[in-house]
Amino acid sequence: MKFGGVPTKHIGDDIEETVDGESYSRNVSEIHMKFGANHDLVETFNFRGIISSCFEPHLTKYIEEELMQCLERVVQEETWDTDEENLNNILSSSRELFLAIKKSYDKCKALTKNLTLFNLFKVFQRVLQAYATKLFFKLSKGGTRKQIEVSGIDERLICYIVNSAEYCRKTSGDLAEEVSTIIDPLYADGVDMSEVQDKLSCVITKALMTLVRGLETKFDTEMQEMACVSWGTLESVGDHSQYVNGIYTILNNSFPVLGKLLAPVYFQFFLEKLASSLGLRFYANIFRCKKISETGAQQMLLDTQAMEMILLKVPSLDRQTVSAASYSEFVKRQMSRAEAVLKVILSPIDSVVDTYSELFPKGTHMKLQRILDLKAILAF
Repeated sequence: MKFGGVPTKHIGDDIEETVDGESYSRNVSEIHMKFGANHDLVETFNFRGIISSCFEPHLTKYIEEELMQCLERVVQEETWDTDEENLNNILSSSRELFLAIKKSYDKCKALTKNLTLFNLFKVFQRVLQAYATKLFFKLSKGGTRKQIEVSGIDERLICYIVNSAEYCRKTSGDLAEEVSTIIDPLYADGVDMSEVQDKLSCVITKALMTLVRGLETKFDTEMQEMACVSWGTLESVGDHSQYVNGIYTILNNSFPVLGKLLAPVYFQFFLEKLASSLGLRFYANIFRCKKISETGAQQMLLDTQAMEMILLKVPSLDRQTVSAASYSEFVKRQMSRAEAVLKVILSPIDSVVDTYSELFPKGTHMKLQRILDLKAILAF
């Protein structure tokens, strides 16, 4: 894919024009007339690029300073705005940075396609890595896992960071591909953006995990409500519990926005990480519930199945396309641990060990004792 857009007139164009076509012939003739040199001898000299070559040793350093200043400026001027009219859903700083890179690239390739271009490509690598670092630290300002509070606006901004990092990752690859085709073959093998792309991929992963942790924090009230239910004295099994409705409301408020902003591949990654995190947290929360009667275990098992159905329904909240079969299997696997614990609690005393061994083939005696503590009987 070709990197760039509209061609423009650049520094060095006038230098090249003075040795092109008629101007070149006229200059050679003038040299021949003035110095009486042999015409054939003069023709053997190539004057093209002689003047511009004087600037090449200084070009890379100048452009690096120019681009680093541009990077600082575009990040400083970045409003971190998530205007719904922004069709590309990316940060303005990422677009501005690549416009500056393209401008420098076009200037350089008009003058030379050898070592200077290769050195300039290295400059592009350093500038893009610096931008990736700035995006990474922007995500880090949310604080620790327990402190993160992700609002609706923050969720949109995090999605913009994901999209901007992906835009830079793809465009940097396009740039490397184009440079490798025009540069002196001696340097072509060294034209590679993989390290830059890896760093941008790290930004994307961190952003998506920040979204997961933000939603986890929103579930705190519901998890506390679950732990406070008197599961040991519950008298009857009804519809799923109120805390399950709370979790569904949170997901229903967030996912239409996230699904609209994230590309399908990143949305599915986010979905799976959230399902894994929520499934593990739900499992761990069972052990905070102190004593659980048979009726309580039946109600909690019904809640667990309702949670599974909610997670399976999440992709349809925003009409996103995900791999339905693999996602469904993934969700069921994440919720199966909680279901297994409750089935052990529900099993008769004389078969509880066999049930545990069947559902937890690699389970330990210590884990069995923890489950039996919930059931209020002693292990033997």
